[in-house]
Amino acid sequence: MARCARVPLREAESARRRAMSEGVLDHRFKIGVAGGWALIPISGPLEGLEEAEADLEPRERRPTDYREIASVPEGLRPLLPSSHDVVGDIAVMRVPEPLIPHRREIGEALMRASPSLRAVMMDGGVKGELRIRDLELIAGSGPSETIHREHGLRMAVDPSKVYFNPRLAGERMRVASLVRDGETVIDMFAGAAPFGLVICRHARPSMVYSIDLNPDAGAFAERSAEMNRIDNLTVISGDAAEAMGGLPMADRIIMNLPQSADGFLPLALSRLRPGGTAHMHKVLERSALEAYSERLREEMAALGLGMRVSLATELKTYSPTMSVYVFDVARE
Repeated sequence: MARCARVPLREAESARRRAMSEGVLDHRFKIGVAGGWALIPISGPLEGLEEAEADLEPRERRPTDYREIASVPEGLRPLLPSSHDVVGDIAVMRVPEPLIPHRREIGEALMRASPSLRAVMMDGGVKGELRIRDLELIAGSGPSETIHREHGLRMAVDPSKVYFNPRLAGERMRVASLVRDGETVIDMFAGAAPFGLVICRHARPSMVYSIDLNPDAGAFAERSAEMNRIDNLTVISGDAAEAMGGLPMADRIIMNLPQSADGFLPLALSRLRPGGTAHMHKVLERSALEAYSERLREEMAALGLGMRVSLATELKTYSPTMSVYVFDVARE
């Protein structure tokens, strides 16, 4: 039997909302009807409403954590991944080696726990200088190409063909919030151009130049710009080191290449107007963070490039001892 608030049918919705707002709606049961009365399941009192007990139909509980229902040997359960990426309607998940024989059961459990997913892909890691992922379909159907939604934008992406990291959504909006009206922005390693798209939607740059070696990246970026009616994004397929010389001096440069972006910092600083900023991503040992900024300043000074690090903050964990950081490097 369930504890209920008994109200006229015409008052059912207002009573349900009140129970919800007061935190006493009992989600274990469905609302019942008896004669001209609605029976609202509650876990605590609702002042002024008549209470009753009724045999209400229970709600089917949908698991929210796939690990509760994944069919894997008990001894391997502690190895089940605690996180995954969602790109559009697909999930991308790294599966530890001992669990690979059970990858399909894991994928099916994740889809049961997340009904909005169309497919689950096992991530075999990033390959090549184009930073694309080796993906295997382990549950669901269809290709890895999808439409990802972020900050009011629709982005055409395929992680098996073009670099895209959904975990940088907050960083993309942070950078966009710093862009002043009329700025010229260059994204040196743009992938599918998510930084450029967010900047064009949420700021007023004169132009954003999105550069990537991967021709597929340029094609996806152009599709996304067209879908979102963005006309101040210029997509360039090629090597940033070669393309930069033909572009205007920039007010802001994005350098999302964590393994080697600092090798391109002299080029970026040489193409920044005084007072401009480069947002440089870098993988570092956490213990090395404090000394790194000073070393960077000394190396650039030796090249005659004045700069200062105005911000150094962690973006994400990379390994037990390393993280990806973003350095906001101001040209002086």
